[in-house]
Amino acid sequence: MTPPTGQHGFLAELRAQLHHYGRLMRVDRPIGIWLLLWPTLWALWLSADGTPDPWIFTVFVLGALVMRSAGCVINDLADRNLDGRVARTRDRPLVTGDVAPAEALALFVALSMIAIGLVLTLDRLTQMLAVGAAALTVLYPFCKRFLAAPQLVLGIAFAWAVPMAFAAHTGYIPRLAWLLALAVVVWAIAYDTMYAMADRQDDLKAGIRSTAILFGQADVFVIAVLQLVFLFALLLVGEVARLGMWYRLSLLISALFMLYQFTLIRTRKPDACFRAFRNNRHIGATVFAGIILSYTFDPLSA
Repeated sequence: MTPPTGQHGFLAELRAQLHHYGRLMRVDRPIGIWLLLWPTLWALWLSADGTPDPWIFTVFVLGALVMRSAGCVINDLADRNLDGRVARTRDRPLVTGDVAPAEALALFVALSMIAIGLVLTLDRLTQMLAVGAAALTVLYPFCKRFLAAPQLVLGIAFAWAVPMAFAAHTGYIPRLAWLLALAVVVWAIAYDTMYAMADRQDDLKAGIRSTAILFGQADVFVIAVLQLVFLFALLLVGEVARLGMWYRLSLLISALFMLYQFTLIRTRKPDACFRAFRNNRHIGATVFAGIILSYTFDPLSA
């Protein structure tokens, strides 16, 4: 039977509102999930010598999904009066009025409660580190107003899962974890500068700060240097973790992806810079494949 008009209208409105919430969480744009998830997976495999605990793996993967969504919500809530001035963000739900600020705040709290529930199943050290992750998630959106390099805070936030993964598996944080975290921070600054290059002109008008503005005409050169530092740090990670040929091959392929990104960002065209930013998900996947293959086929990694 066809449901009554009133019920049909309610269901249609509910679906529409859930769609708006999904857009607010960037469910339709998973690039941020991948950029957060890949370093998390690197750390899970390295901290467990190639065999991560199934429950810790589940908690961290779900946590990455939830915290990325929560980060997007609080970011849009903080920027709701600025996003309308930037062409790429002026159709976000809080700008268009499809989601009210109170709804966004309630959604952020709900996602945060889920994250808290997940981390409470882990050890005390990991729980303490999770407090830092939550603080970084809330802090980052406001850094764009007073910090010349807010991408540094974003990088630390995206790298924070690395020491957490080592703490969850080993009960402490070795130097390898901090080395890997440093690599992730440098990588995040590089790719988020590409992202900011796409919005540079609008950000200047809106008063939003970014490394793209800070670096100015040296932006392409600085990104290239950051990528070299990132590769060198990953090479050191491989040496410390005794990863073999497959891992080194993954770094070579990653370098080729970076060369492709260079050909895009040197034009400084917004669309090309955004494509270069999105291409970084392939680097994350390639490095992860190198880690898995090394543990599987390189005897020294076992």
